[in-house]
Amino acid sequence: MSKIAKIIFFLFLLLGTFYLVLPSPDDFPALPNSLKSTEPGDTVQIPGVSAYYTDISRKEVVDFYFQYFSKSPFLGIPLITYKLNHPPERIREVLRDTQQSTYVEEIVHPLRESVFVNGFEWNNDPFTPPQARAKNILLVGGKVYQFKVTLFYQHSQWWQRLLIFYLTMGLIYLLVKETKKLVQRFKNSV
Repeated sequence: MSKIAKIIFFLFLLLGTFYLVLPSPDDFPALPNSLKSTEPGDTVQIPGVSAYYTDISRKEVVDFYFQYFSKSPFLGIPLITYKLNHPPERIREVLRDTQQSTYVEEIVHPLRESVFVNGFEWNNDPFTPPQARAKNILLVGGKVYQFKVTLFYQHSQWWQRLLIFYLTMGLIYLLVKETKKLVQRFKNSV
């Protein structure tokens, strides 16, 4: 490897290590103008899960948690963050098979952690015929809510992140080294 390539590789290794050891956002704020769910499975029964009854739109909910999740609690350092849009069935694979869902978006920090934002709109449920949707009405405390939003935070330990990152970087180093050897052998044979 050339000296410049080694310096770049080392800097990438340092930046990657810094990114992976930054503390994660952990205590997600309550959704504004919403009622926190106390139903079984929405509180402490499943670690990393919380739910809210709300009338806030999907875009506002996802944007609210995206803004919060995109910064580390350590000095507010921005983290690499992007969103994935999943089909509603995805939450049944990830969280629980009885989870009602209209939309699922995942906010991801690559090689770190992610949070699933699941929304259920009772009068727009794709799995219930329109004439039967009234049975899913979200009536809580005498008020009808449009959505139930469930958050599912999937956390990873810092040492797990670093292990995967260092193994990946080691493999990349070996692949580049072997590719250079192959290219050199090919040049010599021609």
